[in-house]
Parts: sequence; C-alpha cells; structure tokens
Amino acid sequence: MNCRILVLALLAFAMLFPNLSAQAENGMAIAPEICLECHDDVVSPIAYGASVHGTNACTSCHTAVTSLDEHMSGDVMPEEPKCVRCHKKETSEHYSSVHKLNEVSCADCHDDIHTHTYWKGEKTKVIAKCTSCHDDHEDYIDSSHGKAVMAGNPDSAACNDCHGLHKIGQLGDPDSHINREFHTKVCLKCHGDKEMMDRNGVFSVAVSTYMSSYHGKNFKLGSPDKVAGCADCHTAHNVLPKDDPSSSVNIANLTGTCAQCHPNATPLFAKFNSHGDMHDRENYPISYWTFVSMTGLLVGTFAVFWIHTLLWMVRGFVENRQKLAEQHSGNKEEHHITEPHKQYVRFKARHIFLHLTVIISFLGLTLTGLPLKFADQRWATGMMDFFGGTYYAGLIHRGCAILTFYYFVSALILSFDFLFLSKKKRPGDMWLTRLFGPDSLCPNLRDIRDVIGMVRWFLFLGPKPTFERWTYWEKFDFLAVFWGMFAIGGSGLMLWFPEIFGYFLPGWMFNVATIIHSDEALLATGFIFTVHFYNTHGRPEKFPMDFVIFNGQMAKEEFIEERGDQWRRYEEEGTTEEYVCQKVSGPVYDFCLKAFGYIALFTGLACLFLMIFAFMGGSGH
Repeated sequence: MNCRILVLALLAFAMLFPNLSAQAENGMAIAPEICLECHDDVVSPIAYGASVHGTNACTSCHTAVTSLDEHMSGDVMPEEPKCVRCHKKETSEHYSSVHKLNEVSCADCHDDIHTHTYWKGEKTKVIAKCTSCHDDHEDYIDSSHGKAVMAGNPDSAACNDCHGLHKIGQLGDPDSHINREFHTKVCLKCHGDKEMMDRNGVFSVAVSTYMSSYHGKNFKLGSPDKVAGCADCHTAHNVLPKDDPSSSVNIANLTGTCAQCHPNATPLFAKFNSHGDMHDRENYPISYWTFVSMTGLLVGTFAVFWIHTLLWMVRGFVENRQKLAEQHSGNKEEHHITEPHKQYVRFKARHIFLHLTVIISFLGLTLTGLPLKFADQRWATGMMDFFGGTYYAGLIHRGCAILTFYYFVSALILSFDFLFLSKKKRPGDMWLTRLFGPDSLCPNLRDIRDVIGMVRWFLFLGPKPTFERWTYWEKFDFLAVFWGMFAIGGSGLMLWFPEIFGYFLPGWMFNVATIIHSDEALLATGFIFTVHFYNTHGRPEKFPMDFVIFNGQMAKEEFIEERGDQWRRYEEEGTTEEYVCQKVSGPVYDFCLKAFGYIALFTGLACLFLMIFAFMGGSGH
C-alpha cells in the first residue's frame, strides 16, 4: 500500500516537472523522483511540490551531488544548502544582521524548507516564527500591537515592522546612539501615517507633537541618546492604552515612567502633557491660549515697530536728499560749531563692558537656540553639528544664560546706584525726581511728546525732535531686558531645572513655559536683528555702524545734532567740560572693537536670514 502511494506521488511530481527527466539525462540534474526513492521519509513529494521551492530540483540546493553513483557509494554527501545562489538580497541583509553574528543561519528560521509556503504578508506567521526562539514575547502578545495582529489587523506592528525580516540590526548598548535612535525611529513609520492612524482610531498627532517637543527636536537634530524616545515612555513591546492599569503611561504609573530619566519626578511633574497640542483648544486650552497670546504679542510688536522703522527709512532718505540739494544750491543755512570733532564721553567703561556682555550672551543664546527652534531645517542640523551636538550646544546656551543673569543683576545695581547712591546730586534732587529725570531710562511724559513728534516728522508734518540723554526707543530696549528676564529667563529656568519646579508646579506649566520661552526668544531675536539694528546702525546718519557703544565717545557736532536738548542742559548747568574725553581711544582698541562689532552685526543678519528662510518654507529634512 505504501509503495503504491509513493508511486502515485512520484507520478504526480513528475507531471508537475515534466522537463526534469530530460535535464537529468543531459547531466544537468538528478531527477527528483530518483532522490525520493531513498528520501521519501524526509521529503513529502506533494508538500514539496506545493512549496515555494517546488519548481527546483533537489540538486538546485544540494549542488555537490552531481553523480548519483558517487552519492550512492558514499563518496559525495550533500553539504548545507547555499541559499545565496538564489536569495542574494536576503542573504546580504542576513549577513550583516544580529542573527548572523550569533550564528543563526537561514535554516534555523526556515526549518520547514521542504514545505515552506509563501507568507503573503501574514504577520501571525512572523510572530509564530520569532516567538519560537524569543521566549520573552509575552509582553508583546498581550500588548495593543500583538492583540491587533493576532486579531488579523494588517496595520498593527508585528516583529518585522520594527526589526525587519532579514536585516535585523544589532542594538548593542542600551545607551548607544543606534539603540536610542531605533527606539523612536521605528515608531514614526506607522504613527506618522495619519491615514493609517485615523482608520484605526489611534491618536493621529503623536508624531507631530513629539517632534515639536524638546525631546523630538533633539531626535531630529541627531541626538536621540540625550532625550526620551517613544519606547522610553511607552516601552518597546508592552505598549498598552493609557487607561489600562498595566500601561506605562497610565496615570498611576506615570511618575515612575518619568523617573527613569528624571529621578526626582513627582506626581505634579508627571502632569506634563507629553503630546500636548497647542493648536487644540478643546483638549489643551491653557497651551492654546498661551500660544494665541504670544502670537498676538509677536504680531502686535513687530507690526508697530516695523511700520515705525519703514517710515523712518523713507523719511530719513528724503531728508538726506533734501540736505544734499540745499548744500548744492547754497540755500542751506550753516550753523557754525566750534571744535566740531572734539570728543565727549557718552558711556563709561562699565557701560561698555556691560554692553559687550549683552552682545556675547545674546548671540550665544541665538546661535544655540535657533537650531532648536527650527529643528526641521537642514541648516539647523549643520549648526548643531558645528557645536558638537545638542548636549554641547545646551552647555553653551546655559553658559550664555548665566551671562544674561549677570548683566541683568548688574543693570539693577547700576540703577540702584544711580537712584540712591550717586554723589552728583543737585539741590532738591530726590530718588523720585531722578527716576523720571532726563538721565533716567525710565519712561516719562517727554517720551510721549517725542513719539508724537517723530510720527509728525515721518508724515512730513513737523521737524524732527531733538532728544535728551535717552530716546524713547533706547528706553524701550532697556525695559525689554526686564520683561525678557521674566518671560525668557523665568521660563528658561523652569525648563533648565524641571524637577525642582515640579515639586510645586503642575507639569503642564512646562508646556506653557516652552511656548513662552520659544516665542519670546523669537520676538527678541527678530526685534534686535531688525528694529534695533536699524535704530542703532542702519539709519542714514549712523550707517553702517554706530561705534559709540564700543568706545563711549561722541563728537561734539554729532552730540549737538542728535541730542541737542541734552547738550543745552549741560550748557545751562555749565558742565559740558566735565564730559570732555581726557584721551581718545587708540587705533588698536578701535580696530579690535570694530572688528568685533562687525562680526556681531553680520552674525545677527545671518541669523535673521535663516529665520526668514525657515518661515518662508525653506528646505527641511
């Protein structure tokens, strides 16, 4: 009976492969039916014929057997099949995989080589194969991914979706760059597919909200090993919905999850909205209204001051041409100034040093902060690489922040000294009169008149105002430091020391701090590199640079023309000679400081260009 079945099977096999006998006769192969006469206990003809290798002869894989007589005599025995002869791509991928490094061969996974059928994308087959060796698979099988795959959902992630089929990379050290990158990168492929997420009822903005966070921006900038990735919060295999008591992101477990990176995390700290969307008014109203308020502040400030700058540019150009025409025709009445180039002191050494500190700290903060703000830009990655990565850029950023706190405290000390300790007191002079007096940077009623006068001058309705020691735009710049310290400095401290603030502030305050810090920094850089640069260096009478802040000196002619009311006050007080420079700055000093000034100026303009490029939809990753 068994012989009869074998004969029928061989006949069927021969019908499937009619050319094999002819090939055997020509010495190209040994007919499979001949092999099966001895190996029918190993290979089922029917099963083999229906397998993926069914169209191959036995000697297609067992290539060493070329002579039946030599094989029958025991002189030639089959060697391990060389899969690479047909499967070159798969073999090359396997060759560099962690399986190959651990001596896991093709046959260890494909042990059903004579009955192997097409898998047709059935993920359950992959899971069955992987879990036959990886016995720590219970977490995955019970996870959201595993349950969905076993239920037949082709969208859900199986082993091969994350690890691949043949090119299974070696993750190595859990803290290595490759490992840390892997734990986020593999998640983005599916969760970044909005259509797939929508049809499965899954949170569809997980990737976009992560990428807009500090964690995600570090990932984009090439430093995934410095921040939390997807698997750090959600785990690698035991991914569960947050309402599951066993989930790592369940409210009962969230503090412990955060504590993996933030050892001193508290329940308040864990209220941070990891995927909080500031555009989602319904679910994140505080973040939404913070974003709306900051956007309004940016738009309002830039609108007012850019219009101011534009009007000044036009009016200044017209005035310069008018002066040139009057001088050419000889109609301009010249006011003779004796010793027009005599130098007078405007700033003391401490003011110059303080301003240099402001420039260094501000540019340092800008250069290290802009790449993080615009992390999706190619140039951002290049800038971070220049600094040595986000870690070293962060150190520079915090170092410059310390400089910022230094000059802020210095400004407070100088203000206190001016108000209460100054020895240059006039009769009846009190701290309150000094606070609103002409030498103070505190706004007063005169500033309102100066603003109105400038607007009238812009519109050709009146002469250009003459100013006292400080103009209204200079006072605005000075007071912006105080506002910036509370907005940028305060939010920056929260983000610098989140665990400390997490003891008494809810975690969602860090979402608010991130929005404020980012947008206020954008406001500061945009304002300095446009409005301040024009007011100080770009206006016709100062272009290309006002050097007074570097050497503290101003020519008498410039003094009278620009700050006429201050000069007249000094004349009335009889104190003009007290401000005469005892010694003008030397050539080496001037050269070095001017070089520094121009480097700072062009660095700022370069940053402005990158910001505009990014906002105009410049090339991202």
